[in-house]
Amino acid sequence: MDLSIVVPLFNEHESLPILVERLHGVIGAMGQSYEIILVDDGSNDGSWKVIQGLTAADQRVKGIRFGRNYGKSPALNEGFRAAQGGVVITMDADLQDDPDEIPELYRMITEDGFDLVSGWKQKRFDPWTKTIPTKLFNWTTRRVSGVMLHDFNCGLKAYKGEVVKSIEVFGEMHRYIPFIAKKEGFHNIGEKVVKHHPRKYGKTTFGFDRFINGFLD
Repeated sequence: MDLSIVVPLFNEHESLPILVERLHGVIGAMGQSYEIILVDDGSNDGSWKVIQGLTAADQRVKGIRFGRNYGKSPALNEGFRAAQGGVVITMDADLQDDPDEIPELYRMITEDGFDLVSGWKQKRFDPWTKTIPTKLFNWTTRRVSGVMLHDFNCGLKAYKGEVVKSIEVFGEMHRYIPFIAKKEGFHNIGEKVVKHHPRKYGKTTFGFDRFINGFLD
């Protein structure tokens, strides 16, 4: 298996068919073997029914379902455990991450030799309630970790397969994955400016609410 796409999600039933169709189109043109792993973090909007339909239509689409909402880190962790690809790419399900970024992210891992490549949403379409905490978080994390990324929290990331098999993420630790990977000996960490689209459906589900609440508790 060349490539695994891991998509954690919560209440994204409207976006899922569009996202999967676009992924098939982009990755199909690359000529790589692939799988799309949709991890439903306890959705209550019918997302799992949509996933069942997508998996029935194409065996390259796989679904994992949580009985309740645990958060993005456990969803990613389960996706990492299931992934079989030599390269693993994570992205959000809300159509704000662009599948067209995948070929270059894949190339940066397979040809440029990066262990991990993190997307950088240089131009964002998020409310200020999300962008201001994000900027503060990124500045603090750069200072503490020594990993010089602009956007630690970007969901669009690419990894060598051995990276995701060497780390474990829980709680809200998905925000620190580049730092965790560095501590595990994966020092070749890169960054790519990626497109960020306005949200088309619903509202943000994997935002900073948990992070802020945890910080204030």
